[in-house]
Amino acid sequence: MIIIKTPEEIGTMTEGGKILAKIMKELKKKVKPGITTKELDRLAEELVLSYEAKCSFKGYEGSCGECAEPFPACLCTSINEEVVHSVPSDRELKEGDIISLDLGIQVKGFHTDMAVTLPIGKVNPEALRIIRVTKKALKRGIKKVRPGNTIGDIGNTIQRYVESQGFNVVRELCGHGIGRELHEDPQILNYGKRHKGEELKEGQVLCLEPMVTAGDWKLKKSEDGFGYETQDGSLSAHFEHTIVVTKDGVKVLTQ
Repeated sequence: MIIIKTPEEIGTMTEGGKILAKIMKELKKKVKPGITTKELDRLAEELVLSYEAKCSFKGYEGSCGECAEPFPACLCTSINEEVVHSVPSDRELKEGDIISLDLGIQVKGFHTDMAVTLPIGKVNPEALRIIRVTKKALKRGIKKVRPGNTIGDIGNTIQRYVESQGFNVVRELCGHGIGRELHEDPQILNYGKRHKGEELKEGQVLCLEPMVTAGDWKLKKSEDGFGYETQDGSLSAHFEHTIVVTKDGVKVLTQ
């Protein structure tokens, strides 16, 4: 069931989105060669708690389809071929890596969610290009958000742009609605056909999150039991914003 948010609820989520954007800005400053993903996770949790918010992912039992255990961290840290949901560890970031930071927080009972992909030091041109294309794919998808358009309009726009750049969109994972629950209806695929799927309505709050691969889009589970990575070992990038459908179009909450 798709839940339309009240103006008061959207106000709360707007507050949460601003806090999340501030936290992500601080995390981005710490991303450099030599830091471990566990250190980034520890910092993320400290920042979340400093704003009297809660980590949405830590303890979440729906973090992967068939995981027996709840997700053990506040932050998802996916490196290179890892797409999403990778658990922070003692692994150090090194020059030439790229990393996706994915973070959700809960403020006054409502969740917001965002992700960015960053280069570590000097990286090769193809790595920079997949980051740039994925970020632009999100912007293009957001521009399609307005009452009367459909989920398919968003997915089709993202897919056509990404494929025109020689990359692929992940098919096995998707964006989602968000609110009192971290994952709500509708599912928002990063591919599709124009004018197909649910029609967007004022008051919907959604997470758009293109996940893009340099090679084939097929995935496999990571060794940590939570993450997903590309089957062929190709690079992947991921960007996400929480947005609200307004009567005039769209408002991005996590910026």
